[in-house]
Amino acid sequence: MFKDKRVIVTGGAGALGQAVVEYYETRGARVAIVDYNEEILDGAFPQRSATNLYISGDLTDRASCQAAVASVVDAFGGVDILCNIAGGFMMGEPVHETSDKTWDFLFNLNTRSVMNMASAVVPQMLSQKGGKIVNIAARAATAGAANMGTYTASKAAVMRLTESMALELREHNINVNCILPGTIDTPRNRQDMPRSDHSKWVPTPDIARVIGFLTSDDAIAVHGAGVPVDGLS
Repeated sequence: MFKDKRVIVTGGAGALGQAVVEYYETRGARVAIVDYNEEILDGAFPQRSATNLYISGDLTDRASCQAAVASVVDAFGGVDILCNIAGGFMMGEPVHETSDKTWDFLFNLNTRSVMNMASAVVPQMLSQKGGKIVNIAARAATAGAANMGTYTASKAAVMRLTESMALELREHNINVNCILPGTIDTPRNRQDMPRSDHSKWVPTPDIARVIGFLTSDDAIAVHGAGVPVDGLS
């Protein structure tokens, strides 16, 4: 299904990113993995595939994203699928005490990164008359929560951007959707929440398969969806 498809995975060195990379690799795609620096990439991929690209870049910087995508286009000839996996979570202050540091960190990481990659990838997809984009929002984006206002707002913004892009691009054979994960079963989450029932969390390969569906021809009629992927949590 994905043989020779050209895929970009941002945040590809993270737990979910690695599962998404593996999903496409095992199905014959060529994958460009983008993450913050070479050290992170080396730690996640000590043995690099000759058919993939490994690109370090700052997703909060538009010029860095433009350069990363240009290198993918040079190597692969285009981009068929963009998976905006990069993002992060942190608790914050009450809204009335929210610092510029908290606001900027979460909106840059979760929202600006999506905007920057869109600015670099969408023109390429328009020129080739098609493509698939999946963003990562969160179940928490559907409602506010105490001391999580900035996080929930940044992920809600991802949902609104997804819907807007879908309406802008659907007539151009470009599908844009997002997923809304609950708690993801990662080593970091297990470390941070050791007393939780981990069996109810969502394994990363399960999320990767949902992303795969949304970027497949089976989802050709799906535009602007926010798909809950929250397991039993």
